[in-house]
Amino acid sequence: MTELTVQPLDRTAFETYGWVLGLPIPSGDPAATFRSAASDFWQAHLFDTGEAGQPEVLWVSYREAASPITTLEKHLLTQQALIPLTGELVQFVACSAADGAPDLTTLAAFRVQQGQGICMRPGCWHSTRIVQAGEVLCAMLTRRSTTLDLVRHLAQGEPATESVLAPIAPHAWRLV
Repeated sequence: MTELTVQPLDRTAFETYGWVLGLPIPSGDPAATFRSAASDFWQAHLFDTGEAGQPEVLWVSYREAASPITTLEKHLLTQQALIPLTGELVQFVACSAADGAPDLTTLAAFRVQQGQGICMRPGCWHSTRIVQAGEVLCAMLTRRSTTLDLVRHLAQGEPATESVLAPIAPHAWRLV
C-alpha cells in the first residue's frame, strides 16, 4: 500500500489544485480590502460555479479518520471551497491524467486547520479525512446543481453527470 505524507497547507504547493483561503490580510488591492479598529475584511477569492451555475453554501460533517484513501471524486463544472470550522482536515488532491482519470503521480495530502480553507479547481480529484476521531463540521461553497446531481447518484444510484468518482489503489497516510 502506498503511503502519503500529509504536508502543511502552503499556497505554492497547493496552487496546482486550487487556492488556499484564510491567508493574512493582503497589502495589495485597496479596492477589495477594508481595515478599521472594529473589523477588517478582504477579498480572498472570486468563486466560479461555471456557466449558469448557482452557488450554494453547504454544511458538511466529516467523520472518516484514519482509513486509507480508496476513492477520489472530481467535479467537472465548478470550483469547490472547503473551510473546517470545528477541527482539522486532511485534504487529498490530484490532477487528471490525459484520459481524465486520477493522475496518482500528482496525489498529495494537505493538513487544513481551522481558520484556513481551500478552493479546488474544477476537475481536481479529491477526498477528505479528519485528523482525529470524531466529527469535523465544515462550510462548503459549491454549485447547487452539482450537489443535487451527487445526492441523486449517491442516494439513488442515478448516473452522475457533473461529478466523477473513481476507485484507486489504497493509499495510507500519516501526519508529520
